[in-house]
Amino acid sequence: MATENVTHDLLVIGAGPGGYIAAIRAAQLGLDVGCVEKESALGGTCLRVGCIPSKALLESSEKYAEAKEGLAAHGVVVGKLDLDLATMQKRRESVVATLTSGVATLFEKDKVRRHEGHARFTGEKTVVIENADGEAHTEITAKHIIVATGSSVVTLPDLEPDGGIIGTSTEALEYDAVPKHLVVIGAGYIGLELGSVWARLGAEVTVVDMAKTILGELDKDLVREAKRLFEGQGLTFKLGVTVDGVKKTKKSATLTLSDGETLSADKVLVAVGRKPNTAGLDLDAAGVELDDRGRIAVDDHYATNVAGIYAVGDVIVGPMLAHKAEEEGIACVEQIVNGYGHVDYDAIPAVVYTHPEIATVGKTEQQLKAAKIPFNKGVFRFRANGRAHALGQIDGRVKVLAHKETDRVLGVHIIGPRAGDLIAEAATAMAFGASAEDIARACHAHPTLAEAFKEACLAVDGRAIHGG
Repeated sequence: MATENVTHDLLVIGAGPGGYIAAIRAAQLGLDVGCVEKESALGGTCLRVGCIPSKALLESSEKYAEAKEGLAAHGVVVGKLDLDLATMQKRRESVVATLTSGVATLFEKDKVRRHEGHARFTGEKTVVIENADGEAHTEITAKHIIVATGSSVVTLPDLEPDGGIIGTSTEALEYDAVPKHLVVIGAGYIGLELGSVWARLGAEVTVVDMAKTILGELDKDLVREAKRLFEGQGLTFKLGVTVDGVKKTKKSATLTLSDGETLSADKVLVAVGRKPNTAGLDLDAAGVELDDRGRIAVDDHYATNVAGIYAVGDVIVGPMLAHKAEEEGIACVEQIVNGYGHVDYDAIPAVVYTHPEIATVGKTEQQLKAAKIPFNKGVFRFRANGRAHALGQIDGRVKVLAHKETDRVLGVHIIGPRAGDLIAEAATAMAFGASAEDIARACHAHPTLAEAFKEACLAVDGRAIHGG
């Protein structure tokens, strides 16, 4: 096979959220840009088998649950209810296909050249692109190279994906039948989101985690309320235990837990975290250093130890969030072109798309106490919000933490209806250094869920109008 020789001002390796956003921004700034992606569809894990398809299923499952249990209170009478899982899955696939083709259209519009295949370094400025058979078809020389190859799922011994009973989030998105009993290993974002989907569609769901709490380092008040609500939805939690043994038949797996209990399941979802995708890049050939956890070591401007090579997103330190990768991709490119790029890591929100949603930005109460930072706390419950009552979704609260001396907002934590949308106002306010008083004095439309945020800010100073 003849090898094509190509040069670019910037080569981006990976077309996930960090990579394709960086490529487009660089093209906007006038660079000749190439982007390497081994998958035929652009958008990375997030768009193809992560954020987007899972949210499509979450939305569909919530509509099914509402039709089954919630519409009668609105005077909407539903007859015999059936689940057409095949159509639900086709809709998920359609959403993904629309958005991946949209990224391809953006590449064409902004004149980003797409290179399909696997990239590996052969030197500081050179990369070869190989096909699925390992044959090199393109050699690229670039002045600047950004590694944005994302992350992949972590597996466990004896719980490797088997194409049938045991799988990761990718397989759990594609079940062609509702499991009778789904055991989820991992009580983090992914496990709870997908566990919730299949519980709403009729599965018995048991969540197992070695930690004694769910959702890791999230605000403890939210975690306690979330666990109670999830249990009310039918999820069962086995916490503080590990899986010590697995026996499989053709149709099921029996898991032995460290406390001696056994669980039989027809599907097992392993959702214990993700790891950076750096293997196979031959970073050694370029001299790029990794840290002790296999991530690419970078400075504050995303530069590696090798001049001209940068890294963003899941392959570097920090939370593995699509929007974090996007912001880093833009900041990295702007640093390269203009000499300045910035990401405010104190104002990066995180969302758990369960029902109700959970959203957070900034420091938790526990973190502030550990750091001995004085703060005031304001809490407002959605049951005191008019719009929440109109929606029929009154569970949850908004919690605002503000510095005791300056009133500057340090953290906002929400569990409740549309928390993922509400957190945007909090992140914006924090990015501009707003105080709780600033937010409380901003007029919020009535009746809206956003009023709950305003009231929580009033509650910081004991002035909430509607209690909460």
